[in-house]
Amino acid sequence: MSTTTRARRKNEVEGQDYNFVSTEKFQRMVKGGDFLEHAEVFGNFYGTPGEPVKTRLQQGTDVLFDIDWQGARQIKANVPPEQVISIFILPPTLAALEERLLHRAQDTTETVKYRMSRAREEISHWSDYDYVLVNDDLDACFQRLRAIIEAERVKAEKDYSIKELAENLLAE
Repeated sequence: MSTTTRARRKNEVEGQDYNFVSTEKFQRMVKGGDFLEHAEVFGNFYGTPGEPVKTRLQQGTDVLFDIDWQGARQIKANVPPEQVISIFILPPTLAALEERLLHRAQDTTETVKYRMSRAREEISHWSDYDYVLVNDDLDACFQRLRAIIEAERVKAEKDYSIKELAENLLAE
């Protein structure tokens, strides 16, 4: 679960949607090395505590992040590469992105305008990712996302358990 300094929205629950903290506490957490990744996004700070993520990865659990390019870069730097795949999800058009932001009714008009002004910067980092999806159809995009995750699981199994099996077969 992410930690943030932004104001809680109406339907959000502390400890369920985010851990909401002051900027001062967030900065102390950064200095203490508590975050796997952290960034300032749209004037607020967001970070992912490292220990819960590392524990889940060690247990073989998939962990998904909804983060910007800065956070993705930090995760790639802080987690073994065989445990990370990055997927960038593009809108079909900038107009579609703006319409989605306006219709979700979570942000002020001013915040939506600011997000749109930053969208090109985010999109400019698309090539840093392992995969890129276009979210022109939510169900189809979700199915492609699942297919990528499943394929990467098979690849990871090949890297570990299959390698051991092959070595044992060759040793017979």
